[in-house]
Amino acid sequence: MNMVHAKERELRALMIRGLDGDSAAHRALLSALSGHLRAYYRNKLVRAGRGAEEAEDLVQEALMAIHTRRGTYDPAELLTPWVYAIARYKLIDHLRRSRSSQSNVPIEDALDVMAADDQAATESSLDLTKLLTRLPEKNRLAIRYVKIDGLSVVEAAARCGISESAVKINVHRGLKALSAAIAQDKRNEHG
Repeated sequence: MNMVHAKERELRALMIRGLDGDSAAHRALLSALSGHLRAYYRNKLVRAGRGAEEAEDLVQEALMAIHTRRGTYDPAELLTPWVYAIARYKLIDHLRRSRSSQSNVPIEDALDVMAADDQAATESSLDLTKLLTRLPEKNRLAIRYVKIDGLSVVEAAARCGISESAVKINVHRGLKALSAAIAQDKRNEHG
């Protein structure tokens, strides 16, 4: 239990430093959380009878939400429950969108998010705002409205002035492009 508390203190300190404008601390936080989130999502997806490969999209969605909603975090509170709430919401939303039963998602302690870590796949230099600027506007807006702001596809389509299927396509292509950009950044760092 002591290790979980140490991890909470470490991550919370990174979050607070990031909120104070330390971009390196913010990147370190997102990098550390990506491993925990990846392991969490793989476990939950398998338990829900889904493929673990769906975890990567969920990790990216959760990291984007953590990044864009970081201003809603209260530094006087623990970080883990806040991250957990975002992670669980993204999982339930994903399963709902993909017509899976929400009853397969067990309600568990927020410590489950921090209990596992996928070190091998830890993302190293995530700056989601910078990544989003690399996308064409139609992809960026679709991702922002649907994945970050939480609008329905119908609402996003109305706001963008395009069809619902165009919104879905733009989100899918944008997430695919973001994954490719992250992979390219990692290759550049290590190569």
